[in-house]
Amino acid sequence: MNYTLHQLTIFLKVAELKSITKASESLHLTQPAVSIQLKNFQDQFPIPLTEVVGRQLFITDFGLEIAAAAEKIINEVYAINYKTLAYKGQLSGRLKLSVVSTGKYVMPYFLADFMKQNPGVDLNMDVTNKTTVVESLELNEVDFALVSVLPKKLKIEKIELMQNQLYFVGSSHSTFKKGTSKKKLFENAPLIYREQGSATRNAMELFISKNKFSVRKKIELTSNEAVKQAVLSGLGCSIMPLIGIRNELKNEDLKIIPVKGLPISTSWNLIWLTSKKLSPAALAYLEFLNVEKERIIAQQFDWVQNFKS
Repeated sequence: MNYTLHQLTIFLKVAELKSITKASESLHLTQPAVSIQLKNFQDQFPIPLTEVVGRQLFITDFGLEIAAAAEKIINEVYAINYKTLAYKGQLSGRLKLSVVSTGKYVMPYFLADFMKQNPGVDLNMDVTNKTTVVESLELNEVDFALVSVLPKKLKIEKIELMQNQLYFVGSSHSTFKKGTSKKKLFENAPLIYREQGSATRNAMELFISKNKFSVRKKIELTSNEAVKQAVLSGLGCSIMPLIGIRNELKNEDLKIIPVKGLPISTSWNLIWLTSKKLSPAALAYLEFLNVEKERIIAQQFDWVQNFKS
């Protein structure tokens, strides 16, 4: 056998995501490149590692054992690299985060300077919906999670990063009669929702339920970007986080429709399990945030704090 570390990494990612397409996106490789390396890796074993049923890719029992071994090998390689850097006096390790999808507009700014100051630290950041984020934290798969709604069933510690505001948004071409009640706004326009498990969707449904609106037509999409594009096209309206639509508001492609009771205000919180034994890299990151958080907010998000619709 003559498999490479690169092939082990690719197979492990395919095994985790059960999708060549998702693995290629996560690894920032083309789909053909992942497929070729996966085939070259599988060809070295007499027993199949994967199987395709219908259009779904599954990992065989043997493949799961190989994936577990691959993870151990890759972790050992990381450990060698980190020990080398430690002997040179550099902070090293892996920082693993799971971030709710709207948090992708926020979290990179709270990471950029820390990563520049500590080149020996590797970053792994998964962007997904709230349910998956909380699951990854509960399973101890990550150091930190970024959420706007705190999980009630977990014992956690937190650092509040900044405010998150949700507004009712429509295309700049949307027209509503002057004086239209908020009840008719929600009942007459098709409403575009995030998928189940999204904190934005939960906030939207709570607002609608609290005001006893009935929704005439509901459209469900699986990412904040997809919702934004649908609203831009005039497909419907939605309640969206301000942080993700700055350019569209500036270019007047989208507009905020004033509704009493909005915006909904929450906060993005970086959370971790109380029982988690944080690595030196994770502890250093918390120290960085405590010192630099206010500066980052002032430099990068002053427009959010001072926004007036």
